[in-house]
Amino acid sequence: MTSATCLTGIRIWDGEELSDADALRFEGERITAVGDARELVAGATEIDCQGATAIPGLIDAHVHMELNPDDRAPPTRSDAGIYPHMRERARSMVEAGITTARDLGGGAWYELRLRDEIASGAIPGPRLICAGQPITCVGGHCHFWGGEAADLAAAEVVLQRQLTHGVDLIKVMASGGVMTRGSRPLAPQFDVETLSGIVEMAHQHGRQVAAHCHGTEAIEFAARARVNSIEHCSWVGPEGWASDYQDTVAALIVEHGAHVSPTVNKGWQRYLDNPTGKILPRLRHAYEHMLAKGVRFIASTDAGIPGVYHKDLPKALPVFAGISRMTNEQTLASATSTSADALGLSGTTGRLKPGLAADVLLVDGNPLEDLTALATPIGVWSRGRSVTPASGVCASP
Repeated sequence: MTSATCLTGIRIWDGEELSDADALRFEGERITAVGDARELVAGATEIDCQGATAIPGLIDAHVHMELNPDDRAPPTRSDAGIYPHMRERARSMVEAGITTARDLGGGAWYELRLRDEIASGAIPGPRLICAGQPITCVGGHCHFWGGEAADLAAAEVVLQRQLTHGVDLIKVMASGGVMTRGSRPLAPQFDVETLSGIVEMAHQHGRQVAAHCHGTEAIEFAARARVNSIEHCSWVGPEGWASDYQDTVAALIVEHGAHVSPTVNKGWQRYLDNPTGKILPRLRHAYEHMLAKGVRFIASTDAGIPGVYHKDLPKALPVFAGISRMTNEQTLASATSTSADALGLSGTTGRLKPGLAADVLLVDGNPLEDLTALATPIGVWSRGRSVTPASGVCASP
């Protein structure tokens, strides 16, 4: 018989609001109750957590488990020797409180193997949602991962190959990118008709589509094609990064239901540290107008690219809030409930609700008041399994 665990004396932010409850009970992989400690502790192992706050485990909506953040050059091939390092990255993520992540590109489906090992309980790590090889144009961004396609027919071949390997969603490079020599972030890589065809095929197979988009024209094409998420959404124009925000395109994003995954990492603190520079005012203009239009943000970091470590979403969230001027609660939702909704996981995780996975991040203090509390978790449970022993303010009576 599976034993129950009950966290007591806690403040609970359930992914949407601050709860009146002071206890959270889970058994096996699922939350069974949220309520009064006096009613929930019977028959459970009680962990007294006075002064701590429980929130849903965090979701990083854009990572690359295959990539080493210490490498400055793009990979030339996917080597099996990287797999032990991918395992370590997964461990570091879940220990930091990241209990779900969406992998948006690799070359040899190693991340799918990692996904399955984690799901089986063989190794620790976040629940992974994986895209496999991104569809890109010939010689296009991340072509080294093997997903080149000259037209829609060739894109279907790449898509079918990903389905054969068991991917959870499809990634398409709607614009050029930074890592690939000869690729231009400003330039679209596919027209609207081709993107629409890719989306239609993916949706027919029950798969969402995430679209890499830096340039404004590519953002518009992706929105018109009805992709499920727009990655980066950098509004790159002739004057550079974040220089070409367009209200009409933001309205299209909202109209066609896409979420925006802006890949803000902790290194973006450099923009906050230079408020008189060009980039911060541009970013704030774009983000504030998108929020006013009703664009739904999901937290993401692009972990794996140079200098962006897989475990650092908790450190990125205060930076995201500082740039976007979202409230702490909006920022937390972008990394929990809103992200779960966007990724098709609302029935699985993202909230501390009975019946959902016991993905729990416990922090000392109150992240609704200070997001930096996220960087020092005192307890993490992933699908009901303790990842790091609850410590600090927590103790078993």
